[in-house]
Amino acid sequence: MGLRSSVYKKPAQLRSMIEPGLITADALDAVRALVAPGVTTLELDAAASALITSRGAVSNFQMVRGYRHTICASVNEQVVHGIPNDRPLRAGDILSIDAGAELRGWNGDSAFTVIVPGDAPDDIVAPRRRLSEVTEGSLWAGIAALSRASHLGEVGAAIEQYIQAHAPDGGYGILRDYVGHGIGRKMHESPSIFNYAVPDRGAEVRPGLAVAIEPMVVIGEQETFVEDDGWTVSTLDGTAGSHWEHSVAVHDGGIWVLTAHDGGAEKLAPFGVVPKEIDS
Repeated sequence: MGLRSSVYKKPAQLRSMIEPGLITADALDAVRALVAPGVTTLELDAAASALITSRGAVSNFQMVRGYRHTICASVNEQVVHGIPNDRPLRAGDILSIDAGAELRGWNGDSAFTVIVPGDAPDDIVAPRRRLSEVTEGSLWAGIAALSRASHLGEVGAAIEQYIQAHAPDGGYGILRDYVGHGIGRKMHESPSIFNYAVPDRGAEVRPGLAVAIEPMVVIGEQETFVEDDGWTVSTLDGTAGSHWEHSVAVHDGGIWVLTAHDGGAEKLAPFGVVPKEIDS
């Protein structure tokens, strides 16, 4: 059976997702500006919370049963779903921040990875920086593929191809158990968006589709486990991870990255894609 028609949104509904997307982007910008040695992820959480509430929105992460924070903050071997805590960040840490906002019943969801600045050994920092750069590049390769795709399976294939082409010798691991998703009235909706090639062609890409694309990549093997806190996903081999994410809308004029201030124009330019604002 195909997806229910309600998965594909009307133009007015897509436009309703622009503001929560921008609030999400601003919350992440507020967090990014504070990242430094000695800062705790609880402090980063407070900054994101203050920004989101000041804009009349609510944290959609806090609407997930059992989770009480505004962001997920994953450090080093933690890949996703890390819980903010009072451990000071250290120079050279690789930090992934994931956040989302809900406004008037519509959601945004986005994530970035950063290397904590400061004096740290280059043999630690350089491979982590490269991991983040490749993961971010794969995100934009996936978004570019979405702009041309007939089915969502093409997005996962493009992400994997980019990672394979740009990873160092030995390659990277792409998490198999965690994938992207549809977004709209709920933060997590159908359909799933894999970050690797699968036999299934996936959902049809046509106007009205809104998805959160989020590659999760690790330096070593892709096997992970959930820590005792019941949330944090860490690599089994202890190697570092990276997570990048954007919410993207497909509409009659093309695509628009809802959680990027320029709709994704700067990062999509190298792929020959020009995003278009959502028309009425």
